[in-house]
Amino acid sequence: MRVAVVGMGALGTVYACLLKERGHEVVGVDRPQVIDAVGKSGLRVTGIWGEHAQALDALVSGVEQLAGRELDVVVVTVKSFDTAAVSQELARVIAPETLVVLAQNGYGNFEAAAASIPPRQLVLARVIFGSETLAAGASKVTVIADDVILGSPANLIPGERLEQLAAECSAAGIPTRVSDQVLRYVWGKIIYNSALNSLGAILEVPYGRLAEGEDSRALMDAIVREIFAVLSAMGEQTLWPDAEAYLEAFYGSMVPSTAQHHASMLQDIQRGRRTEIEALNGAVVRLGRTHGVPTPVNEVVTRLVRAKERLRAEALA
Repeated sequence: MRVAVVGMGALGTVYACLLKERGHEVVGVDRPQVIDAVGKSGLRVTGIWGEHAQALDALVSGVEQLAGRELDVVVVTVKSFDTAAVSQELARVIAPETLVVLAQNGYGNFEAAAASIPPRQLVLARVIFGSETLAAGASKVTVIADDVILGSPANLIPGERLEQLAAECSAAGIPTRVSDQVLRYVWGKIIYNSALNSLGAILEVPYGRLAEGEDSRALMDAIVREIFAVLSAMGEQTLWPDAEAYLEAFYGSMVPSTAQHHASMLQDIQRGRRTEIEALNGAVVRLGRTHGVPTPVNEVVTRLVRAKERLRAEALA
């Protein structure tokens, strides 16, 4: 495959490095300073999936520089607040048959991308393995809770093409499968991240510690129950019939399998970067207001992350 990876952070580094190692032609896209560092040192992935090092076929510092390249797949790993702008740029340079994989956290990425790119080209990915940035172009895979799930929300992409893409990702070492109910998996990840990522950033502990404390556990319970109330009002379904079933799976299997992982939101705050809180707990609050569902715990958590993000950025300025 001819692949472009837009966003060379922790997740993008894993995809670019392992797909290149598999033998695919891979172009990396990011800011000039990141591209310069990756150009000098190459890509390196460590952790539970072993040691990998690769140099990409090309590195570019802007999506517009993909013009003229025949791409089969674009993997988008940028933060959710950049999805709309990146999608507008991609729409000008990709071919009608290019698939765009949205491998991101949070609510609203598909809607933001679909404003510029036809939905028949958009693939949603539920990614639930954890990776941490060690340096530009260096990523450590720390945990995995389940396969990556690929799907077309309206089932507009031929199943055989999605299966082929999933097979290539799996062969590269990224366990992946296809589902015709990908939105249900994505909502499951949104709930998971809203409970763990935000509190992990606020309290600065790995996920497993959050489940050990009575107070942090009670907060996560409340976050999950509020989200299920919002989903019920929206008429959205998940893989679990209700909040109690989700919480049983959450504490029984999801948290134990990712217990040592530190929240990406914490990493962003520590680096003085903008977080994705508005696509997680913040999105829950907005949806709750729209549908008349109170979400007080999600609102407090959102405000705490915003405050911590601002204070850290000011301290580093």
